[in-house]
Amino acid sequence: MSASLVWRQTTSRINQFYRLTKPRVVSLIVFTAVIGMFLAVPGAVPIDILFLGTLGIALVAGAAAALNCLVEQKFDAVMARTRGRPLPQGKVSVPETLFFLGLIGGSGLFILHQWVNPLTMWLTLGTFVGYAIIYTIILKPLTPQNIVIGGASGAMPPVLGWAAVTGQISPDALLLFLIIFAWTPPHFWALALYRKHEYAQIGMPMLPVTHGDNFTRLHVLLYTLILCVVTILPYISQMSGLIYLVGALVLDAIFLYYAIQIYRRYSDQLARTTFKYSIIYLALLFVVLLVDHYYHF
Repeated sequence: MSASLVWRQTTSRINQFYRLTKPRVVSLIVFTAVIGMFLAVPGAVPIDILFLGTLGIALVAGAAAALNCLVEQKFDAVMARTRGRPLPQGKVSVPETLFFLGLIGGSGLFILHQWVNPLTMWLTLGTFVGYAIIYTIILKPLTPQNIVIGGASGAMPPVLGWAAVTGQISPDALLLFLIIFAWTPPHFWALALYRKHEYAQIGMPMLPVTHGDNFTRLHVLLYTLILCVVTILPYISQMSGLIYLVGALVLDAIFLYYAIQIYRRYSDQLARTTFKYSIIYLALLFVVLLVDHYYHF
């Protein structure tokens, strides 16, 4: 066997394990955690905390994603969006996945405990349990409100970043949590609307499946309105200034426009566009928070 063939096979295997971590999802998690670090201090984040905190959070988030893939592999094999993942394709085995997620998850928790602080480690472990076990195993197949209740774990990353730098949780960190918590339902229900037939096929009680399109479209609009109110709170609390307020209002107006259109004249294409925008929205909102933090007036 040639060296080039061995190299290609090795890199292919590494890539399959990398895909188990859902890198696109984890990248947004890590991004908001890093922003949380910078928002926690008036100046620069210590480089060791920035690097080790980010690494530890990313590893544990990747482990949670891999466990999610493991638990839902039979569902993933049916849905068009997920059937190409490594486990349904047989590219990695169950024992390999368990070893991999245990290795990276344990490494991440060790890094956080030893070189960041115990609070961040325990909060990150709690987030792992909340997402991978409470949400994925218990809530997701049990209730159409799964994404609302389970959204608490998805809203934790900026709190983890904040705790990594300060060793505590402040009211401002909880505002960041609240923003992502309010963002999660309209973000995910937009996806669920145009994927409802796939969720129905696997028996997953997502809101469009259990309560219908009209009910879900109304809730997308209502939760978007809640989100718009919540995103103004950092300005009201004086956590942020005018730069953030203007940016948030613009981003909110676009999101609200999409939510109104989904409610009034739904189409699958519109739901797809709304889902994609919701990801851009959250990233830009946190960018504006960061810019305002250092150029506050």
